[in-house]
Amino acid sequence: MKSTDQVTKLRDMSADELATQSADMREQLFKLRFQWVMGQTEALKQIRELRKQRARLETIVREKAKGK
Repeated sequence: MKSTDQVTKLRDMSADELATQSADMREQLFKLRFQWVMGQTEALKQIRELRKQRARLETIVREKAKGK
């Protein structure tokens, strides 16, 4: 899925859905980092992509809070 499609999908979500999505991403990122440190995975690309997605999500949350 392209990032523009992801952004459009995120902008259509409500604030509660965005908060849930953010919590899920945070938990998933924690698990991936833990696996990375323990040497159980080679998912560096996946970790980087998840961080970018979470940053996009947090940006949209802030925009909605500002009232854009």
